[in-house]
Amino acid sequence: QVQLVESGGGSVQTGGSLRLSCAASGRAFSTYIMGWFRQAPGKERAFVATISRSSGTTDYAASVKGRFTISRDNANNTVYLQMNSLKPEDTAVYYCAADTNRLRVVTARDYEYDYWGQGTQVTVSS
Repeated sequence: QVQLVESGGGSVQTGGSLRLSCAASGRAFSTYIMGWFRQAPGKERAFVATISRSSGTTDYAASVKGRFTISRDNANNTVYLQMNSLKPEDTAVYYCAADTNRLRVVTARDYEYDYWGQGTQVTVSS
């Protein structure tokens, strides 16, 4: 029903920056809560950031707060994750996700998201 396609991953040195993008299909993007999650090898999927429908509310994992910024452009059906001051522990596959539930504002719970992208690899070397 909804296709999400991430891009912008790559390999950087410690302290570097990357901007991830997630393009969504369909005409209801502005009604979705959007989120970013990541999964490192051998670890569980972890919350990174979430943003409300009109960008008024955001939430971040403590491990990325102050370094990462989530934003969205509803006119272009795109959500972004700007990642600065990257650390080796940020190495993971990063996924964007959409929550269609109109009763929520933002959510950090992965099981509350309905659609997921394919993921994009981020590698930070030390």
